[in-house]
Amino acid sequence: METLANLESFVRSAELGGFSAAARQLGLTPAAISRNVALLEKNLGTRLFHRSTRKLTLTESGERLLLGIRDHLDGLQSAISGVAKDDGDPAGVLKVSVALAFGMEYLLPLLPEFMQRYPHVRIDWQFDNRQVDLVAEGFDAAIGGGFELSPGVVSRTLAPAHIIAVASPAYVKGRRKPTTPQDLSEMDGIVMRSARTGRVREWTLRDAAGHTQHAQLRHHLVLNDPAAMTRAAVLGLGVALIAVPDALPFMERGELVRLVPKWYADAGPISLYYASRTLMPAKTRVFVDHVVESFKARNLAERFAGSIG
Repeated sequence: METLANLESFVRSAELGGFSAAARQLGLTPAAISRNVALLEKNLGTRLFHRSTRKLTLTESGERLLLGIRDHLDGLQSAISGVAKDDGDPAGVLKVSVALAFGMEYLLPLLPEFMQRYPHVRIDWQFDNRQVDLVAEGFDAAIGGGFELSPGVVSRTLAPAHIIAVASPAYVKGRRKPTTPQDLSEMDGIVMRSARTGRVREWTLRDAAGHTQHAQLRHHLVLNDPAAMTRAAVLGLGVALIAVPDALPFMERGELVRLVPKWYADAGPISLYYASRTLMPAKTRVFVDHVVESFKARNLAERFAGSIG
């Protein structure tokens, strides 16, 4: 009877087109995946893949096997997980992607308790503002907003990503106080250029009653990073439309003030992304639970809500 490891190595290699990609998803080495598949082929007495230096291609036998077992693999994993007794502590390398400013402010403070609770989990975090491919790049989880969900990846909402207008007290001193988003057009704007489109991002703000107004800032300073925009606003260089999580620490210290309170733009949720494998590695499961619990304990969803003035 074939082992679950052999069958899963075969299915993931077929789905992802290679042993290396399957190894990243399963937390194994490519050599281990290759051995598992070779053992499966030996036991079945048939070749499942045509191998080349560039890619794997299923044979006719491989296609039949994949069709027969793929839809049942998750159920089999779930059944095994349901009856297995997990006596071991979570262990292994936990590879996570998160934006630098958000990670420094809200994720790194979670590490001391997490590492004390799970001493056998080794941390390998990448601080980057780009969207990563969890499966192809071998990440266990990622935190951010607006990720496109590739097959096999799910998201869990942590908090809203609301955009608000902020400036330093020094910048607003002596200027006419804006009362609506349209009034922001009279102020120097710190705006963001999208690396993907090359265009300056503009926002339409709304209030709790559902009224909307376009916020047209003068392009006084164009940057390509939210953390840089936040720092420029703290330096008194103008008004920035940035996410509440970026602005909140500076607002709490009095280094930024919010303009046109209760007006905000909804940029979607901040989510925790991870592979939707039923048999989730213990290291990933406890990390997901720890982040969700910590966000709830710190009321971050409420604190990030731009609808609250």
